Amino acid sequence: MKESKYTTIDEALKKDLTQVYLRGWVFRQRASNKFVFIVLRDESDIIQCVISKSKNAELFEKAEKLTIESSIKISGELKEDERAPTGFEVSVSDMEIIQIAEPFPITEHQSPELLYDNRHLWLRSRKLNAVLKIRHTVVGAIHEFFRSLGYYEFDAPIFQPSQSEGGSTLFEVKYFEDIMYLSQTWQLYAEAGIFSLGKIYNMGPTFRAEKSKTSRHLAEFWMAEMEAAWMTLDELTEVAKDEIRFIVQEVLKHNKKELEILERDIKLLEHYAKAEYPTIKYAEALDILNNKYQMDVPWGKDLRTMEEAKIAEHFKVPVVVTHYPTEIMGFYKPPSEDNPKEALCFDMLAPEGYCEIIGGSERSLLVDDMKKRLKAEGENPEIYDWYFALRRYGSVPHSGYGLGVERVVQWMCGLDNIKDAIAFPRTMLRKAP
Repeated sequence: MKESKYTTIDEALKKDLTQVYLRGWVFRQRASNKFVFIVLRDESDIIQCVISKSKNAELFEKAEKLTIESSIKISGELKEDERAPTGFEVSVSDMEIIQIAEPFPITEHQSPELLYDNRHLWLRSRKLNAVLKIRHTVVGAIHEFFRSLGYYEFDAPIFQPSQSEGGSTLFEVKYFEDIMYLSQTWQLYAEAGIFSLGKIYNMGPTFRAEKSKTSRHLAEFWMAEMEAAWMTLDELTEVAKDEIRFIVQEVLKHNKKELEILERDIKLLEHYAKAEYPTIKYAEALDILNNKYQMDVPWGKDLRTMEEAKIAEHFKVPVVVTHYPTEIMGFYKPPSEDNPKEALCFDMLAPEGYCEIIGGSERSLLVDDMKKRLKAEGENPEIYDWYFALRRYGSVPHSGYGLGVERVVQWMCGLDNIKDAIAFPRTMLRKAP
């Protein structure tokens, strides 16, 4: 069989071919006295293939020996069959065995930990195949969104000399004869970039040494961040809303088959793609939590996951919460002139219990205030002299935010655990494979 004749399963079905040449892996195999049924999988889909003993006894004997994940090439006649898993079946006329796989270590009803231990093999599952395709769309949509608005892609170092999101979550690494830290965010360097490029964005790995075992935290994850000169908080939150709607629209456009495999509620996603997302202040969020849901959350307390989930459930669409208490925010989030107890910042909370997916703020221009807050956190402000210099040479108002790629993928796919939103998860307890 000529290599040029091969198509993916998806291409074969779309092109309405009768004679097909396919290659892939054995997803399922069962045999009777008369037939061997193989469910073949490739990167695009699965399809049932049947080998008849009466038509080709030699081929039947070869097919009987196939194991799960054996790699093969087949040719045959494609026809509709509503009893088959995807509605089509191939009557196999020829088959080449590339490799007969050893007994596959993953069978039905395995524990989550065994699946994580065998992640290098579990990537082949239909579920993770679907998730990774949706992730591909999400990442592509982010690039397309910002580039279409005139943002420039801007890279920042992963080795950084200081913290930006709290010293307790820093990963310390040996850097020649010195010590550096893995990046917690691209932001501080992005603030330098906007004075050259105006509007910038980035997609990069991010590291947080959070001692957390929840279904929403990773030690290594990907963050899509943006920063723009002259932008205020009100403008910033609208960019975030537009970005999320665009991502949802792109997933619906390109990944309906994958959403169906994951049994995701497509009509709900269609609603998110068109809906208006409300903006409320932290104080309004407390009012809803305390008066409607009797949760007794005091002013000054950061919202926990259960409280974020209740706010998003209340609105049933992504909701932006602004003006969190200044005292619990990062040193670079400025106090509001109208009420210094409130910071010019926001989080976007996703519905269905997925909670925070974006966080951002205007950036403080108050050097003395930032130095004071860094000292209160036990940090040495002198390390940030280069950062403060940005305020001394043509300072302008500017803002930015970071979007957690895995959190958005988890929400898009309806996943129970964020570890399934990335190919190889890294957590407090998992560093391999």
